[in-house]
Amino acid sequence: MAGKESTKPLVPRHVAVIMDGNGRWARKRFLPRVAGHVRGVEALRATVAACVERGIEYLTIFAFSSENWRRPVDEVSFLMQLFIKSLKKEVNRLHQNGIRLRVIGDRSRFEPALVDAIAGAEALTAGNARFHLTIAANYGGRWDVVDTVNRLLARHPGLAAIDEQMLGAELSMHFAPEPDLFIRTGGEERISNFLLWQLAYTELYFTDTLWPDFDAQALDVAIESYRQRERRFGRTSEQVRAAGEGPRHA
Repeated sequence: MAGKESTKPLVPRHVAVIMDGNGRWARKRFLPRVAGHVRGVEALRATVAACVERGIEYLTIFAFSSENWRRPVDEVSFLMQLFIKSLKKEVNRLHQNGIRLRVIGDRSRFEPALVDAIAGAEALTAGNARFHLTIAANYGGRWDVVDTVNRLLARHPGLAAIDEQMLGAELSMHFAPEPDLFIRTGGEERISNFLLWQLAYTELYFTDTLWPDFDAQALDVAIESYRQRERRFGRTSEQVRAAGEGPRHA
């Protein structure tokens, strides 16, 4: 089938991001670490807009891992307050732009004000479908799998076995397709317990760019890298090309 037009999309449908490098961005400018987190919120706002403009449907970002509680108490407290402030400030803008917001993770350690802010933001945007923004907060991939298994066993006490379909339908990200592209900023090259189940066949992209400096141009570079990949899902290159799903060039 030489010459067959590729059906591979020009942009990924779902992008997952670890927003790393806020603290280092601040230190390079002789600023407190929290200044990097504030600037990181601005970078996220710009990234959401860039994703919408490019036709990406889902963006899932790792805002606070279950391991981040080990950071200095003052920094954790600031991050929690920044989360509340950002939710209240941004939710109306998200809603007006047809963006649905979800927060995944264990909320049991969050203070009531944050839990209420999350619930309010999710309720307000629940009917939106133009774009899906998911924030992983107090989240860990291992926690996600264990929590899902425990909920399934509690619901079905006599359950003899759990298969992939059953587990996948109950995970935190059950509502979204698995990520096509994973981006980690800040130079580190690991997935750090983020979406362990869902990233099984995701294309991984690592950049030295610190998160506060990540912009539309940096997103385009990541997307271009994605477009050069051959996503085989267990098939051979010949099968992929015959199906018209090989790398597509503009």
